[in-house]
Amino acid sequence: MAAGDKTSPNAGSSNRSEIRPVPNLAPESPREHARNPGMPLRLDWVRDVRVNRSAVERRAATIGPRRGVKKDWQAAWLLRAIRLMDLTTLQGDDTPGRVQRLCAKARRPLEQHLVDALGIGHLDVRVGAVCVYHEMVSTAVRALEGSGIPVAAVSTGFPAGLSPLPQRIQEIQASVAAGAQEIDIVITRAHLFTGNWQAMYDEVKAFRETCGDAHLKAILATGDLRVLRNVARASLVCMMAGADFIKTSTGKEAQNATLPVSLVMIRMIRAYLEETGVQIGFKPAGGISQAKQALVYLAMMKDELGRPWLEPELFRFGASSLLTDIERQLEHHVTGRYSAAYRHPLA
Repeated sequence: MAAGDKTSPNAGSSNRSEIRPVPNLAPESPREHARNPGMPLRLDWVRDVRVNRSAVERRAATIGPRRGVKKDWQAAWLLRAIRLMDLTTLQGDDTPGRVQRLCAKARRPLEQHLVDALGIGHLDVRVGAVCVYHEMVSTAVRALEGSGIPVAAVSTGFPAGLSPLPQRIQEIQASVAAGAQEIDIVITRAHLFTGNWQAMYDEVKAFRETCGDAHLKAILATGDLRVLRNVARASLVCMMAGADFIKTSTGKEAQNATLPVSLVMIRMIRAYLEETGVQIGFKPAGGISQAKQALVYLAMMKDELGRPWLEPELFRFGASSLLTDIERQLEHHVTGRYSAAYRHPLA
């Protein structure tokens, strides 16, 4: 399949259109999303993948200019973005106190005066998850108790993914035992560069089995993969191996999430859905720090995959500073003035 060949039916239109605000922003009752059972590795499919880079880049370049939201509609979409956020701290100087403050922010991402001014107190807006290192999982689980917000743990030798395989599996087991409900694993990039797709498949499948009931997000580290065809192939192998989500980046590469890379991954999710009927989630991570970027990603998900991918079961932003800019935009919506970023601390 050529990942750049299909475009939205409206991709060629020059008319600027507006996305209507998402109705019913209230958190829905948690529902059990069908897990990805995986499938046998199909090397013919993997090897036949082609990506038309120029077509991908042209399509990615049209998404922002063709989609505009203003005023109340923009506020509604920014509130949606908060619900789709994996609020993250992955620093070497993380402390239990910082994680506890981050979890408090996850429970109440907006200051009360904004909640009151927007009239959204009844919506109980919260983030999608909190993402931390294994060492901080138990701290986050305790801090989020009773909130319904899951804890995601980065694992398997994050960010390089080069620890011995038994050690990476033990790390997953430890995080799940500590209460993590989502595990973000890192693929071994060497398997891709040597064309050892079977090794990549076997490794991700072992991680998926180790996760048990915890959802598996496979990080491709796309900034290391060099060409879009590699991104498409790695996406496909991880989904075949049972990944529930595919994720762009660790946030530690020189280049993290970009629209062209994300579009390729989304097209592979669509191809997998057409082949198997299984819905796979997508998580762009790293470098998404502005509210206007989040709006473009939401437009792309809506255009390419449809309404179900605007729910936290199928879409997340991996973010540490995005929430700050969203708060500033909402403050401007309410007061007509932008507040200083330091007035909206995360942790």
